[in-house]
Amino acid sequence: MALATDQGPRDALVRPASIADSVHERIYERIMSLDIPPGARIPIDGLARELNVSQTPVREALTRLEREGLVRKAHLIGYSAAPQLTRKEFEDLYKFRLMLEPESARQACLRLTPASLARIEAAAADMEKGEPPVDRNSRYSRFARADAHFHDEILKVADNEFARAALNDQHIHLHIFRLMFHSRVTREALEEHDRLLAAFRAGNPQDAYDAMHDHIERSRDRLAAAFE
Repeated sequence: MALATDQGPRDALVRPASIADSVHERIYERIMSLDIPPGARIPIDGLARELNVSQTPVREALTRLEREGLVRKAHLIGYSAAPQLTRKEFEDLYKFRLMLEPESARQACLRLTPASLARIEAAAADMEKGEPPVDRNSRYSRFARADAHFHDEILKVADNEFARAALNDQHIHLHIFRLMFHSRVTREALEEHDRLLAAFRAGNPQDAYDAMHDHIERSRDRLAAAFE
């Protein structure tokens, strides 16, 4: 249903939250699939016309995407898609992940309870289920979010908020999934997650460390092709 043109604060009071969520999801998918290229300006009025909504939910969506690290706002210029990772940033990011995440997986394994293991398993299962995607873009975009949630659940159980904040503040999963759009990325990641889950279920901290280390190295090798 089309909305009237932007009417300011009153519009925000009566507009259903689902509209704002829908607008956010549509812009998010376009950024993740590179339909909105890195660095490209994102005009609010143009998006509002294209999505057939007022400017208010578009502004809200862009503010949310800015918090997620996918959009940047510049004074007197407006919004643009965040720039893509450089090769150096990509390599530094994976070195950083290899320092933190394998040890976090080991610590999580030592602290697992039946309840926390169930949460990690649910996060893993969420990567393979859900509403049927409209297209490949939406499936891939959804996978990126689910992958971030899965890794964050492990960091929660590891109970090191400094490590968790350091990784989440970089929005690493959203940025790395923008590098390449290929089913191999999702298929192989799921297989590697299964190995990690097996280590958690067996209560083997060293296997959890090794599985996470292997997963991150393989992820790096898959996505490095984006720079070739």
